[in-house]
Amino acid sequence: MARKQSDYLADILSDEAEATPPARIEESSAPAPLASPAPAATRQERARGTTLLGRESALARLASGEVRQVTQLLLDPARVRVWTGNARHYAHLNEDNCRELIDSIIAEGGQKVPAVVRRIEDDPDHDYEVIAGTRRHWSISWLRANSYSDMMFVAQVAQLDDEAAFRLADLENRARKDVSDLERARNYAEALKAHYGSHLTRMAERLKLSKGWLSKMIKVAGIEDAVIDAFASPADVQLKPAYALAQALDDAKAAPAIRAEADRLASEQRALRTAGASPIPAADVLKRLLDAPRVAQSAPKREPFTWTTPYGRPALTVQSVNRQGVTIRLHAGSGADMETLASALRDTLEHLERQGMGLQR
Repeated sequence: MARKQSDYLADILSDEAEATPPARIEESSAPAPLASPAPAATRQERARGTTLLGRESALARLASGEVRQVTQLLLDPARVRVWTGNARHYAHLNEDNCRELIDSIIAEGGQKVPAVVRRIEDDPDHDYEVIAGTRRHWSISWLRANSYSDMMFVAQVAQLDDEAAFRLADLENRARKDVSDLERARNYAEALKAHYGSHLTRMAERLKLSKGWLSKMIKVAGIEDAVIDAFASPADVQLKPAYALAQALDDAKAAPAIRAEADRLASEQRALRTAGASPIPAADVLKRLLDAPRVAQSAPKREPFTWTTPYGRPALTVQSVNRQGVTIRLHAGSGADMETLASALRDTLEHLERQGMGLQR
């Protein structure tokens, strides 16, 4: 069962309970019944007096800061931006992955579960930013642009600093299957520096997470984009197998082979997408990446390619081919003129392309 937003706020504020009383919404209640019956007029007067005293007490407690109000508003989503500290990438949301939520909002006649936002002052185009409820914000925005122009974004306004906002967003995202391990890992890595001074133990304590598990997430966050591109989607990068990949990349001897294989895989994935074919499954991608150092070590060494003139003199030699490019040496004294060297360069690049080592990898 999904947790209420009020539960999230209570969890976040509970850590500051010693300094500040926990947040709650004050509600007036009817007085308890008396032991002996009283005339109707007397009961009404007593109830009125008790209610007035209860209201005065509630107002006094609110003014003193003992009780915090949670304000719920109907907002135009165009005036609400999404907080950049959230793990979920707003750009990855679309009609397909929000379809279930969109249909639910339509069926219920509006958004029933409020998002959590906070007021901002530094942006003339927006009044609030979303801390929890990114998919709700996207869905309401989509509905307003597609025949439901009167649909409003329902949100609770909370006063949260960046660290508390991060904890709130993290609590909500833990229950979301559509937030990938890689998104969460990179979100944790950014938060570790931004909110916890790179102190992993402190962060684990604040989030109530295992330090060992959090350490693995931070490790996975360090996998470079060039290797992630080998997968059909970043969502395919799961914590356990990705941690093994991150460890393999720490090996200075193995890393070049893994990166070279990642380049080849990325090219293959692009070609499959262009052709409308099924992508290479994540398990196969991971196996090829982890096997790459062994395969490279067992492969026969290729002799450097040399282009020679009709007189048997070397004019051009390929010295190295790697992710940064192709290094070529032009030999002095070969007797080749500019036109011949240009032809030699063209022949060499075509040869490398046929060998799978060209610049268009």
